[in-house]
Amino acid sequence: MEYGYIKTATASFDVQVACVSANVESMLRLMRQAWERQVELLVFPELCVTGYSCGDLFLTRRLLNQAQEGLKQLAAASAGSCCLVVAGAPICHNEKLYNCAVFIQDGKLRGIVPKSYIPGYREFYEKRWFAPGRKIKAEEEMGVPFGVSVMMQLGSDVRVAAEICEDLWVADSPSIRHCLSGADLVVNLSASNETVSKKTYRRDLVKMQSAKCMCGYIYASSGEGESTTDLVFSGHCMIAENGSIKAESYREKEGLLTALIDVQKLQSDRMRMNSESETAKPDSYVRVQLRRESFGHLPDRVDAYPFVPADQEKRTERCREIMEMQAWGLYERLKKTGVKKAVIGISGGLDSTLALLVTLEAFRKLGLPADGIIAVTMPGFGTSARTRANSEELMRLCGVTARTISITEACLWHMRDIGHPADVYDVTYENIQARERTQILMDLANQEDGLVIGTGDLSEAALGWCTYNGDHMSMYGVNCSIPKTLVKYLVSAYGGTHPELEAVLNSICDTVISPELLPPAADGGISQSTEAVIGKYDLHDFFLYHFVRNGFEREKTVALAGIAFPQISRETLEKTADTFFRRFFSQQFKRSCMPDGPKVGSVSLSPRGDWRMPSDAVAADYL
Repeated sequence: MEYGYIKTATASFDVQVACVSANVESMLRLMRQAWERQVELLVFPELCVTGYSCGDLFLTRRLLNQAQEGLKQLAAASAGSCCLVVAGAPICHNEKLYNCAVFIQDGKLRGIVPKSYIPGYREFYEKRWFAPGRKIKAEEEMGVPFGVSVMMQLGSDVRVAAEICEDLWVADSPSIRHCLSGADLVVNLSASNETVSKKTYRRDLVKMQSAKCMCGYIYASSGEGESTTDLVFSGHCMIAENGSIKAESYREKEGLLTALIDVQKLQSDRMRMNSESETAKPDSYVRVQLRRESFGHLPDRVDAYPFVPADQEKRTERCREIMEMQAWGLYERLKKTGVKKAVIGISGGLDSTLALLVTLEAFRKLGLPADGIIAVTMPGFGTSARTRANSEELMRLCGVTARTISITEACLWHMRDIGHPADVYDVTYENIQARERTQILMDLANQEDGLVIGTGDLSEAALGWCTYNGDHMSMYGVNCSIPKTLVKYLVSAYGGTHPELEAVLNSICDTVISPELLPPAADGGISQSTEAVIGKYDLHDFFLYHFVRNGFEREKTVALAGIAFPQISRETLEKTADTFFRRFFSQQFKRSCMPDGPKVGSVSLSPRGDWRMPSDAVAADYL
């Protein structure tokens, strides 16, 4: 199966200035290595066929003829391969010399793109030899399309365009127009010399251009062998994808730098970010249709927790930033409504703990006392001694107004009213308790002129793992865009900066995830495990991220999950995927009337913003 990945590579070698035969020999060696590694797009540096630093030798007929012969050799050697090779060479067109990117595939030259902007300042003298190509849209040279509006199309869905070195550094970069006109990948053949701190600036430039254009950006720069008469070249090569550096090399003598780029993900991002769609003029381009072989590439490593940074330092900073956003959202809601009290249900679980901590921070920003937070623990049929003790200790340490209101008698009374046996532990039995708790909170809010703070998280909203008009409802949901896999880290990080709370927060983090709506086990412990019923939240959050954020198909998501979670059987992955998609579709009606709450990440299910879906959408084709 084709999963939407393309394997790209940059090539570095010891260029021999003005010695085309030696350079072609090195390039052929690297091309063979690329084919063995199933590379589909191989990018060489600027003017690599001759060397970038040839100076006035560019104006000699001998060097130009040799360059043309070298290109023919490279083309001939590529016969039978679908790998698209991009080589830098000087090309004479209409009696002017151009610095060009030459596309080669399967035995033929396929297209030529001249450099648009020619530098002529400080150490650069290119205007002495080369003409700017930005006004040449699409003509013909050497029997192939020649111009800045030439684009390669690999198979049915991958489009590749080129710019050269200086083109990236100017305000009107050709890559912007390329991507607006449909290019998924931009190659940059470069010969960027080194100066102090230029490496960092260059990396930032490549990274941000790939983000701005929402593209894959493959940057190959000249290195060893170029003349050091006045300049030093480092062979800085990078492969970026939408703001992320996927691979990077620096001062490598010879070799390939490879990385997979997820073209499907890039295209999905562009469909969402359609602000500039009306400015695109794809019809002005010549698209050269090329063959593409399907390798079914998949990455070797996949992040199992896309919502949670793997690096501890970044994770701690992310947690601080997220809690700050949650608190600011609640701060603004309280300030604008003039409400000075908050009502929140405390279960001793992760979600209600996080909501309480966020509410504390919002009250601090407002300068309101903590006792204006009315925290209510509402023990019922399934409440364990551990969660109740944690609830009470947390409320005490936070200095909030703590209340304990048992729901047992009210629920039994209601069961008698509707004729439901008290020993039938079905969904009605569970939802009666959830709705009774919500009624208590809403009525207390009326009584205290307060705001009910919702505790439900993003994962629960995705799966509909909440009681409609029960814990599903609040007046402001501070956790609405926090996935379950991130909640624990947020609570734990808060404990790390508030030592007085650390012990109880760690105890809460170590408690099994449960709604505690069924009677406890014989030993008084928790008998009901959420993950035993619906599957691991680790997997559900993984599926949620790649389905909502990236728009991936089920097959691709399950394949990636198999890499991310090698310890989990394929059968379990498939079963959990079934559960996710079935519940995600069937529970949209709950999300359609979610309360307000702050968006903090790129995945949100707010029906007013990020995710608008009919409640009667059918899941059959996703199962």
